[in-house]
Amino acid sequence: MSTSARKAALACVLAVVEDDAYANIAMSTIVREAGLSQRDAAFATELAYGSLRMSGFYDEVISVASGREPSSLEATVRAVLWIGAHQALDMSTPPHATVSESVDLAKHGGAARASGLVNAVMRRITERTREEWVSAVAPGNGITDLSIRTSHPEWIVAELEASLAARGRSGELEALLDSHNDAAAVTLASRPGLIDRDALASQSGGTATEYSPYGVVLKAGSPGKVAAVRDGAAGVQDEGSQLVAAALASAAARPASAQERWLDACAGPGGKTALLGALAAERGATLAALELHPHRATLVRDNVRSLPRGVVDVHVGDATEWNGGPFDRILVDAPCTGLGALRRRPEARWRRSPEDLRELTDLQTRILAHSATRLAPGGVIAYVTCSPVLAETREIVEASGLEQLDARAALADVTGTGLEAWGQGPDVQLWTHAHGTDSMYLALLTAPDGR
Repeated sequence: MSTSARKAALACVLAVVEDDAYANIAMSTIVREAGLSQRDAAFATELAYGSLRMSGFYDEVISVASGREPSSLEATVRAVLWIGAHQALDMSTPPHATVSESVDLAKHGGAARASGLVNAVMRRITERTREEWVSAVAPGNGITDLSIRTSHPEWIVAELEASLAARGRSGELEALLDSHNDAAAVTLASRPGLIDRDALASQSGGTATEYSPYGVVLKAGSPGKVAAVRDGAAGVQDEGSQLVAAALASAAARPASAQERWLDACAGPGGKTALLGALAAERGATLAALELHPHRATLVRDNVRSLPRGVVDVHVGDATEWNGGPFDRILVDAPCTGLGALRRRPEARWRRSPEDLRELTDLQTRILAHSATRLAPGGVIAYVTCSPVLAETREIVEASGLEQLDARAALADVTGTGLEAWGQGPDVQLWTHAHGTDSMYLALLTAPDGR
């Protein structure tokens, strides 16, 4: 691969580390400005994202190989060593190539004076296999060693361990953590009434998703090159996200009927809104889409641009106080830590903190409580997070005073599966390692006694 690809990877890593950039946004800009080929862009993305995801593990390796605390290294040098370690330990690049390319990258990155250090450290790193390094720095099964080996902060490992245990999955922690280190495939959602899944699969060259009747997994290529995505008949959307939106439309507190009013209370950027709007159109319902931030409301409007006119109405407002409605079906896709989608955001695990969790649970509580006041008699709320953390999921629901419906029944209806496929209920937790989706949470709620 070209030197330009490695320079692009380094630029992305440094943008994230030094400027708090989002890796996907930074890489998109870097690839475009560098004019990289599709092959080089893919290589640069793997180098950057893999280095960021696994930086916790690589820091432990670098510490042993250098005899120095990695945080004491210049940012460029540390990033070059992450990238070199990723090539050596997770991409099977030959040792001599890894060493020489790392030295060259340090020089290209403006750290030529540290090229001797980079050379020495990379030589020591390449003397051992990945398995040998794991044995050296994280051989045990406790939270600290799992944190190092799978490159997650310890507090996240502890939260996920508790969430799995609550679902009867205590032996699956390492499998879940490992799944966060595998790049997610690009998944598309066909929007009913605009294109069906078979047509989307044929057009995109993708394959049908395992559970969602609307999903297509791309084998290769950019989603922006798919005509249905360009014209708004389909969009990029994780399969789990598709399932929770479709479950609300199928929820059976009462059968969906024409003239119903639906609400997406936290709509931006609009992927769920578009699928929910398409399902509303099929049923003769309308959908209000509420978004706090004007720029994200613009994204929602773009996502729903191809739906029939009059079905979706986008509003800018605060979900903790907005007084529209009442609504028969409400989607509360609450702001959350996003710990269910760590495979998609390589830097996210290092940016979240327990303090974020405390702030978000307060917001989640307030949004759900206010949404309940907007619910029509007999209506249904889908409370959704892209996080399996108990404080953001079951604990919010249990404290709400709302009555739970069996979310498994709605998912079974959407997917053509049995109740047993979705756990013990009444709520449902999807898992990346078990379902191949983001770890989405779903509870279907109604007012006690249908009030």
